[in-house]
Amino acid sequence: MIETDIELLKGIANQLRIHSITATTAAGSGHPTSCCSAADVVAALFFGHMKYDAKNPHFYNNDRFILSKGHAAPLLYAAWAENGFVPVSELANLRKFSSDLEGHPTPRLAFADVATGSLGQGLGVGVGMALAAKQDKLDYNTYVLLGDGEIAEGSVWEAANLAGFYKLSNLIAIVDANRLGQSQATMFGHDINIYVKRFESFGWRVETLDDGHDMEEILEVLSGVGLDERPLAIIAKTYKGAGVSFLQDKDGWHGKPLNAEEAAKAIAELQPSAKSGLGVAIPAPTALPAPNLAAPASYPAISYKLGDTIATREAYGAALVRVGEANPAVVAMDGDTKNSTYSEKFYKAFPNRFTECFIAEQNLVAVAVGFGTRGHVPFASTFATFFTRAADQIRVAGISSANLKLVGSHVGISIGEDGPSQMALEDIAVFRAIQGSSVLYPADAVATEKLLEEMAKTRGIQFLRTSRPKTPVIYGNDEKFPIGGAKVLREGTKVTIVSAGVTLFEALKAADTLKAEGVTVTVIDAYSVKPLAKDVILAAAKKTGNTVITVEDHYPEGGLGDAVAGELSSEGVKVHKLAVNGLPRSGHAAELMAAFGIDAAAIVKKVKSL
Repeated sequence: MIETDIELLKGIANQLRIHSITATTAAGSGHPTSCCSAADVVAALFFGHMKYDAKNPHFYNNDRFILSKGHAAPLLYAAWAENGFVPVSELANLRKFSSDLEGHPTPRLAFADVATGSLGQGLGVGVGMALAAKQDKLDYNTYVLLGDGEIAEGSVWEAANLAGFYKLSNLIAIVDANRLGQSQATMFGHDINIYVKRFESFGWRVETLDDGHDMEEILEVLSGVGLDERPLAIIAKTYKGAGVSFLQDKDGWHGKPLNAEEAAKAIAELQPSAKSGLGVAIPAPTALPAPNLAAPASYPAISYKLGDTIATREAYGAALVRVGEANPAVVAMDGDTKNSTYSEKFYKAFPNRFTECFIAEQNLVAVAVGFGTRGHVPFASTFATFFTRAADQIRVAGISSANLKLVGSHVGISIGEDGPSQMALEDIAVFRAIQGSSVLYPADAVATEKLLEEMAKTRGIQFLRTSRPKTPVIYGNDEKFPIGGAKVLREGTKVTIVSAGVTLFEALKAADTLKAEGVTVTVIDAYSVKPLAKDVILAAAKKTGNTVITVEDHYPEGGLGDAVAGELSSEGVKVHKLAVNGLPRSGHAAELMAAFGIDAAAIVKKVKSL
């Protein structure tokens, strides 16, 4: 790098500061000082180091950049304006409803792979991207810019741990250690050696920038990317509001835009040395062969026998292998439960397409999201109750419109003796609340297999709920299970019973008992809890006096009963919920289901009471 280039990059950094200030002043909100601290690093990355096609942010071998400190969004937008992708005039529309330049980045923007802003998630997504690059034999690097405040989040260290374990030399974390948080100084201020020791303890190579605004020093450290097999952490000592004398290292400016007079004063300081990045030559990405991630036209047939008893969690493992054989885009990951979720079947069949994420569920979800951004179809599995600790990662995946497949086993009190800490009883509620999600709850092996096919070919977030107990195969191998559908298994005149999973079989037993007593009921398998087959259930309810009973192995709040009531109450249908009321305990599955009123006897009693 020659001296004139360094001076140019310094000038671009100041131009990025100017854009960040003017945009946030126009918006009347935002984080200009958080942008100023990282401007030099971002200028060096985008105009002097990273290899990417500025006209095609989605190019498969572009270096990837994740702004984990998403509140510095104006800086990211400024970089893409200075490389010509975003019109500079559009920066004035920051945070307006009519603009995609939102307060924090989302994938409405072609250059933002994921939504960021809920701090502590970017590095985990970066781990997934870096793993995908190695699997796909591509040479792009993934750069993640973090704030020093956000690395108090445990999810950052889950990601750092896994990256060190897998020796992801194509992953670079840059910590913008500007010392000041939102309400006070960060935990360690400018003692960057603490961060050095922490990353090193997780197996990272660490470089420091004692002056994170020294362009020559920044470029020298960046030139060492990929020197060994370890991921690289760059700890940059910076100053919030850098480049503007009355802002630099001053407390009380977090999330505060400058007024017009202050902005003019700041720009007057920056303008003399500011330079445009337009027309600067950006290193081109390598034209390596693109990975083959084409989806198949169809999947191999299945061959189950009616009456065979197979747990849906076991059927999931078989289905994942079958679907994975036909679809090279399918990958899998687990949280050290693969011998219980049965994802180990995929691991044994395709070890190079499986990632063990160990007991770190926030990172498990983030890694899966990262794979999804690179064209893969990621299936991540663990006990369903453990996904709730990754609720924020799942929520932000919804904001990201991520292609994410989550499979949770060991649901409800039917798991028995393990006790309440292992029983997923809130999971349907959590996943129903995610924007754009589907919640699927198969009762038998055939339904599980067919729903997995649907998940693989349907973009979006889907959650598949699998059960521990073995259940009989009740569907033929040619049965279709579209997302949003339901199956009418019994038809009667008195009551419509809607259920899914293990309690469906209790509903069928109850129907047989009632029929022997001269009472006929309709039984519906609502295998798709979201989207719900409203029309199917409503049509049945109209034939049974507009009376519906829902039965589920889940708490009553937010589960199947609430889903049915929410869809049908406006149609004048009365919905009576049988669910797990109260705190469960260890015991046999049968006695627990009886004790909490979701077994066949409880259903019969409820029907008779109506």
